[in-house]
Amino acid sequence: MPYQPDPDLGAFIKSLPKTETHLHIEGALPFEFLQKINPVQFKEQPRSWADDFKFQSFSEFEETLLAMALQWFTSPERYYEAAVAIFHKHLEQNVKYVEISFHAGIIEFLNIPGPEIIGAIRDAVPDGLEVRIFMGMLRNHYSQLMAPVIDDCVNWDSLDGIDLHGTEILPLEDWAKSLWPRAREADKFTKVHAGEFRGAHYVKDAIEFLDVNRVEHGVRAIEDPEVLTMIIEKDITFDVCPISNLKLNVIDKMKNHPIRKLFNEGVRCTLNTDDPLSFGNQLEEEYAALALELNFSKKELAILARNGFEIALMPESMKHPFIEQIDTIIGSN
Repeated sequence: MPYQPDPDLGAFIKSLPKTETHLHIEGALPFEFLQKINPVQFKEQPRSWADDFKFQSFSEFEETLLAMALQWFTSPERYYEAAVAIFHKHLEQNVKYVEISFHAGIIEFLNIPGPEIIGAIRDAVPDGLEVRIFMGMLRNHYSQLMAPVIDDCVNWDSLDGIDLHGTEILPLEDWAKSLWPRAREADKFTKVHAGEFRGAHYVKDAIEFLDVNRVEHGVRAIEDPEVLTMIIEKDITFDVCPISNLKLNVIDKMKNHPIRKLFNEGVRCTLNTDDPLSFGNQLEEEYAALALELNFSKKELAILARNGFEIALMPESMKHPFIEQIDTIIGSN
């Protein structure tokens, strides 16, 4: 990626305690794992890692990602191996808290029980990192086969939350409107993907339909001042992935990313990588991109890092040391 900070900025970004609250484990598989199992096919890095590459559609992105990820994710043991490497990379970047999701489709495609996937990911969590595990499901996932699984997932003690993702072309269905409050009653946290490929009113509808206060992406809410006002009044957090948005043609140039306006308007945003297997990005590059292309100051980058801890699903006593450290950094910048 072109977002290479100078040594001073790079050291500053590294020093920030950080969170990652929008990450798909299948999309975070380290590429070297694919090279290990198929060195001929994966001799060269994905063409989507090129600086000027953009996916022409969400379908192209999804098909390309699944063609890679499904070659690895065939068992709970494979989830464990991948998670160990993924979490190690987080520790290298001074990440202290991660929310990671696995795709419910794996249960459908490979007949691997969800709790076994969750257990494998949880066994991989290293000392020094807090991890919360979500199951992500598609808007049309409530099929005859998957309905019992989806209905039962709120009873899985090891699951921390659920997320609705996939293409926004599909409508929000009544099963999700029923499941999301049941999940919260079972002490599961709930999120929704919205505002990536459809506009501000879709963000509003998704928030109201599912009664959530966390939106994955959400950036197109900037297109409607009334929706933006609602988001600020409801204290909604957007888990934003700038490089993903660029690669998926949500924006034409990083300089035009809505996060600058969202930040200025007072919307709480966090920074995340989404699917680094497809984009070739690391969390530190997301911070560097905002500094280099959108003129975020060190203080503003620190505020973004602080936002992640504010919404982290951790006890206040665990958050406090990181927030206090960041506040010291903010005060000195």
